Amino acid sequence: MIEPILRRKNLLKARRQVEKNKGSSGVDRMSVSELKEHLEETRDTLLTSILNEKYVAQPILGVMIPKGEGKTRLLGVPTVIDRMLQQAASQVIAPKFELEFKSHSYGFRPQKNAHQAVLQSKKYINDGYQQIVDIDLKNFFDEVEHYIILQLIYRKVKCPITLRLIRLWLRAPIQIGGKLIKRRKGIPQGSPLSPLLSNIMLHELDREQERMGLNYVRYADDFSIYTKPQSDARKIGNSIFEFLRNKLKLPINRAKSGIRRPVQFQVLGFGFVPTYRKGEKGVYQLVVSEKGWRRLKQTLKSITRKTVPMSMQERFQKLKEVQRGWLNYFRMASIQVKLKEIYSWLRNRLRYCIWTDWKKLERKKKNLIRLGTSYDQAYAWSRTRMGGWAVAKVLYCGLPSPWKD
Repeated sequence: MIEPILRRKNLLKARRQVEKNKGSSGVDRMSVSELKEHLEETRDTLLTSILNEKYVAQPILGVMIPKGEGKTRLLGVPTVIDRMLQQAASQVIAPKFELEFKSHSYGFRPQKNAHQAVLQSKKYINDGYQQIVDIDLKNFFDEVEHYIILQLIYRKVKCPITLRLIRLWLRAPIQIGGKLIKRRKGIPQGSPLSPLLSNIMLHELDREQERMGLNYVRYADDFSIYTKPQSDARKIGNSIFEFLRNKLKLPINRAKSGIRRPVQFQVLGFGFVPTYRKGEKGVYQLVVSEKGWRRLKQTLKSITRKTVPMSMQERFQKLKEVQRGWLNYFRMASIQVKLKEIYSWLRNRLRYCIWTDWKKLERKKKNLIRLGTSYDQAYAWSRTRMGGWAVAKVLYCGLPSPWKD
């Protein structure tokens, strides 16, 4: 298998994918833009060292990224060379496992996405499976046992050189705060190979759930099971807990796991609320979770903070990017009413930024006149003692909006 991985065409495809993904430098400080030139000089030496089993993976750079609500997550950033090699290996290995992956596994797979997982959850709930076993895996990427994942890979990959490479990437130490820390378990979250390895590991969970005849949905390490009687939900939850603990050696976060009703349940940022339309008793519709709304508001706040040195054109551009991405993801949910409130609040924040940017009294007066305000009113408002936020609310018609209504 090492031959198709190291084939020039496969490496070229992997290099282009790494360049497309961009990302930061690893411990060697080599940027993605330097990868092409570096490979032209060292390609033969690199491939020879791999074939002779003398290649050694570089340490991973540990980076703490915000997780939301003040929490952080440790992200492992391999060097660009290791990222390219992992991408090349993933491109060859993934098709061998893809044929066996189950249809209700939606994460990091071709022709599969989060929307399909959410719609399948909604279908189960509206079909009457409203006792939901919600299990949260505790630090999944940090808890995977290397010997288990390597045994699972060995079923399809018999090449010793390829297995050695994967083992090297799994065991590569992580550099945190300038110190190297050994790793004896866990998948480096942030590497091109980690999505495939997580699916290979949790494919065993999918097999067990299908053996038990369960209705389930899994997106990467997020999964839930849908049943009708609550007694069945308890039995299933206990069985799956024992399987994860005994077979896969994966711990469960008991505080975040349990049996939920649809109104208490959230999946991939979506929640469920019953509809009250005539003839639709027991039917649930999608809404954005409270956490999703909070994250949106925090993002908008950071862009429209008046102390951030940014032109209004730059703010509008960033807001349009957020708007496009957020609406595209949550387009299936019922969001119209709350979104109007958010937009009203956002327009006031932008007007506050504009009012603050004008600074001088004469500039405020001239700009208000230019926007159609009478001279007397413009003079009075430019000298007002009201705060900027209050002015932004009152002068709704005088100050511009980021988007046309």
